[in-house]
Amino acid sequence: MGVWDSILRGGGGGGRRFIKRKDSDAGEAGQDSPNSFPSRTLTSPWFLLPTGRALEDLRGSLYNEFHTSEGAKRQQQRFCGPSVALTFNFVVAVGIIMANKMVMGTVGFNFPVALSLIHYIAAWVLMAVLKALYLLPVAPPSKSTPFSSLFALGAVMSFSTGLANISLKHNSIGFYQMAKIAVTPTIVAAEFILFKKKVSLRKVITLAVVSFGVAVATVTDLEFNLFGACVAVAWIIPSAVNKILWSNLQQTGNWTALALMWKTTPITVFFFLVLMPLLDPPGLLSFNWNFKNSSAIMISALFGFLLQWSGALALG
Repeated sequence: MGVWDSILRGGGGGGRRFIKRKDSDAGEAGQDSPNSFPSRTLTSPWFLLPTGRALEDLRGSLYNEFHTSEGAKRQQQRFCGPSVALTFNFVVAVGIIMANKMVMGTVGFNFPVALSLIHYIAAWVLMAVLKALYLLPVAPPSKSTPFSSLFALGAVMSFSTGLANISLKHNSIGFYQMAKIAVTPTIVAAEFILFKKKVSLRKVITLAVVSFGVAVATVTDLEFNLFGACVAVAWIIPSAVNKILWSNLQQTGNWTALALMWKTTPITVFFFLVLMPLLDPPGLLSFNWNFKNSSAIMISALFGFLLQWSGALALG
């Protein structure tokens, strides 16, 4: 039964109101002149008179679609399917690699963990604005997802993003992309070991073709040093675990991408603050924070937010 059926049921006699002649007019019908029309009482059409119950049903339906985690998840899947999410993620991934390489190369911002910290603080501010405007999707009930799962995801995310930027700083884009290719088979192997999840032959062939294409496109730009290679290898495992946890939480807990980002970003920021003195060189405060350099860093931060969002959409 739909909303209109509720209106018809709840409308009672209101749905059957028609233009009727007043009783007084009926008694005076014979006194009316031939050229005059009897007085009539006009009422609104039945479909413009929804009753209280119908309005409550409509309000409840809209609330479930936009203010519950299940409804928000349906809206995300409806408007951002796998093909859209993957295309969005691919475009943003190319953009952030170029932006970060420019920031750590041309601009001279040699603080990869601090750059990751700026990315996540900017993302948190943007999501806070969305939340203030009631545009941030609602998170599932706190009891449905233990805090330990959110904490583990936030911690792994800090290592994944921080090591990725350190790898990009010390390696060429080609070698960075080669290391990134290795994340995919690691994910497949880890999901098989942990969840007994098997991948179809068609997906294996597709992944192999895509990986081979990326490898051929970047094979001429393989510059690295021993430290950069070690960082790239160390980055593969947390990156794979990060994607597995994201996918598992979104698919089993009715989390939308933005809602999960909102919950885990403060945890990730905390771990960046811990890692920054250990992995970044000194001199952050003495960096030349002029308008040009700051603008380049903020553009990189915007790409960082879009990358995290698009990646979560692709995994959801």
